[in-house]
Amino acid sequence: MSVRTDCGIPAKVHPSANHNERRGDGVVDMLVLHYTGMQDSESALRRLCDPRAEVSAHYFVEEDGSILQCVPESRRAWHAGKSFWKGETDLNSRSIGIEIVNPGHNWGYRPFPEAQIAAVIALCADICARHRIAPWRVLAHSDIAPERKEDPGELFPWDRLAGEGIGHFVPPVPVTGGRFFQQGESGQPVEALQSMLAIYGYNVPVNGVFDEQTAAVITAFQRHFRPERVDGIADASTIATLHGLLTSLPDLA
Repeated sequence: MSVRTDCGIPAKVHPSANHNERRGDGVVDMLVLHYTGMQDSESALRRLCDPRAEVSAHYFVEEDGSILQCVPESRRAWHAGKSFWKGETDLNSRSIGIEIVNPGHNWGYRPFPEAQIAAVIALCADICARHRIAPWRVLAHSDIAPERKEDPGELFPWDRLAGEGIGHFVPPVPVTGGRFFQQGESGQPVEALQSMLAIYGYNVPVNGVFDEQTAAVITAFQRHFRPERVDGIADASTIATLHGLLTSLPDLA
């Protein structure tokens, strides 16, 4: 007898034992996208199902667009790790995680194939509709763990997803010259920048010091929202794009 998946699109079950009960109220209101970051798909899938690895995700999307469900959506998969968003730290308990096959920055990072992106869009749309996940709660792994993670990276087409109603996105302001802030600087303008990032959801100190953590958050922000240049420097384009995102949020976000 075949086992049904939770999603409403074609997928197969490939179970992982790496999960436990969701904590708190059990409400799912976040979707986190990852890349596998390993040399090949087979190695990545084995790791997600290996009890010794203690990692997993709800879904696994192959480069040809095939979708596997590894953990039931009702269960707490172990995909986010040490993470933070808008004051919350147990993001595994309130999120669904999708692993997207790509070797990542350490193994020959490359564009995501069209068939794979089409499958990711369909899967995300299905999940967001069923769980009523708001666009601004569809995040990159690097958003919630900027000092540890880079995925799914600057080649991931967030603009394509936004065009299908998935994720929060505004057209990034083009990179030009002008004033910028970088690691080592301090002052009220840096504090204002940190405040904007914290309001959006990032784990960043609001102390007016452009430290290593602030640079990591700026880098993560650029990977997701301003991928033209990813350097951790808060230039005019980065700041204007962040401002555009904040002003486009509804009051309830």
